[in-house]
Amino acid sequence: MSTKDSAEQIYNAVGGESNINYLTHCVTRLRFRLKDESKVDDAKVKNIAGVMGVNHQNGQYQVIIGNAVSDYYNAVVKLGDFPTDEDASATTANADTKSSNLFDQFANFISSCMSPLIPALIGGGMIKVILILLTTVGWMSDKSQTYTLLSVFGDAPFYFLPIELAITSAKYFKVNTILAVTVAGIMIHPNFTALVTAAKPVHLMGLPVTLATYSSSVIPILMVVWAMKYIEIGIDKVCPASLKSILKPLLEILIVGILALIVIGPIGTYAGKGLSWLILLIQKHAGWLAMALMAAFMPLIVMTGMHWAFSSIFLIASVATPDSLILPAMLAANIAQGAASLAVAVKTKNKQTREVASAASISALLAGVTEPALYGVTLKYRKPLYAAMISGGITGLFMGIVNLKAYAFAVPSVIALPQFIYNGAPKNIVYAVIVAVVSAILSFTLTLILGFNEDAPEAAKDNAQPATTATTSMANIDGGAKDTKKVFAPVAGELINIESVSDPTFAQKMMGDGAAIIPTDDHLYAPFDGTVETVFPTKHAIGLKSKDGVELLIHVGIDTVDLKGAHFTAHVNQGATVKQGDLLLDADLDAIKADGYDTTTMLVVTNTKDFVDVVPNEVTTVDKNAVALYVI
Repeated sequence: MSTKDSAEQIYNAVGGESNINYLTHCVTRLRFRLKDESKVDDAKVKNIAGVMGVNHQNGQYQVIIGNAVSDYYNAVVKLGDFPTDEDASATTANADTKSSNLFDQFANFISSCMSPLIPALIGGGMIKVILILLTTVGWMSDKSQTYTLLSVFGDAPFYFLPIELAITSAKYFKVNTILAVTVAGIMIHPNFTALVTAAKPVHLMGLPVTLATYSSSVIPILMVVWAMKYIEIGIDKVCPASLKSILKPLLEILIVGILALIVIGPIGTYAGKGLSWLILLIQKHAGWLAMALMAAFMPLIVMTGMHWAFSSIFLIASVATPDSLILPAMLAANIAQGAASLAVAVKTKNKQTREVASAASISALLAGVTEPALYGVTLKYRKPLYAAMISGGITGLFMGIVNLKAYAFAVPSVIALPQFIYNGAPKNIVYAVIVAVVSAILSFTLTLILGFNEDAPEAAKDNAQPATTATTSMANIDGGAKDTKKVFAPVAGELINIESVSDPTFAQKMMGDGAAIIPTDDHLYAPFDGTVETVFPTKHAIGLKSKDGVELLIHVGIDTVDLKGAHFTAHVNQGATVKQGDLLLDADLDAIKADGYDTTTMLVVTNTKDFVDVVPNEVTTVDKNAVALYVI
């Protein structure tokens, strides 16, 4: 399926233009702010080609895509008329103020302002990494003009952080972007910088100016633009409408500029130094523990989408100094994720799993992007995730003891290892290589030892029967392979893997293997000839047993037991004999959805262990005349 087709499915699944407040994206995720998230069927979104998973985080509906997220973003934007990156931050600001969690508010604010900058920071960081590598191997002199100019390329995204943050924070706080940029320009103007360098007392209209360097700083400009929001409101109230076009920009530049140099900027500088001191204190006295925990739990942090927010917070504290926590922790975690995925690719007998795991391992090992590995492999099979977390924790402990540091802001990976090179600490890169190698070997080995329960049809089950029986081709099954029972679809709709449903009881197959259907019809029919074993009092589920021994649970919706029978009508009773195609029950899907319930209908073979395999049909759309499951 093409990117365009998948993007259209995502767009429709989240409710289209009428349900989208805004859309933005980060390095790997589409980030929707929806008017009503309850209208979205997570299982349906997860089943769209190209989607690795979904996440509900701080009012955002996040669709995890991976490296190709910008292509999907561009395709979705073309489908409707709704706010995007250009004014998303302002919407985020309003939504975030409703949060009761102060850390969430702070993290959302930092993430909203910093996330748009990440591509530039990564690009600049990688240029610095390349320069480190070239000068280390002697292919370029650090005295050459080429080196000097390329250093400018790498340093520019960091040096001009106040300008960049003035743009993003102005959108967040709904203030005039150009005026915010102007004030940031005042703070890093060469003439002001020269006064700071001269280190002589400076006064502005008799007021003392704190000599602080604002290039590469983060907190001062964020505080200035925050104050600018209220100054703009005040000017709007007192400034005559006839003179506003002249007086407002004049007063705003003067007032905000003076406050920036005399009050707010210095406070922000001290706040940044305080945060840096706190982080250094933690690293000094409990660095080994902090590093071990950060490296071990990095996959879970990535799951929440908070890894870039954490990166931004530490960037605030140490943009001009080495990072000895977040980036080293990401090195151990990223390599471990890649190695675990590689182990799955090596061990699996499923061709599709091998392709997914191989691509995910390359993404994590070479690019440092772990979402494909996390959502496509390790989280899906659980034990590889545990292997990666154990590996991250062990190597994190080592990094904390040796105090490993990153000297360039780049996404840690095998290619980005030169970010740990520093002439003043020659052992640092050695430690980084040790971490990468040990993390890879340990995670790979643990994954092979722990194994993983693969849900693919080709995977062997508990039965000690030949694998060839379980891997009968779909053509042979559909043609009537020996001892194969057919379970027809009880309702028309979209057939999906049961692992995709949002209820872990069904997704983890605690009750048995099967499939699920996103229904498009209110009527449910008997999937085979057999007997009605159970009709639940709430009528949302029914148990059947076929003539050839298949015990099937049809469960309509998730948590629909709470409806206590509302919107359901049963047409059969316990003990009744039914033929395939007989009407079993009706479910008012629109009413169920209106009450906020997911209508995904699960088909579970509750006596799975009595059979060799349960194989969902390969079709995506079914009705009562189509086979949903083959029970071998």
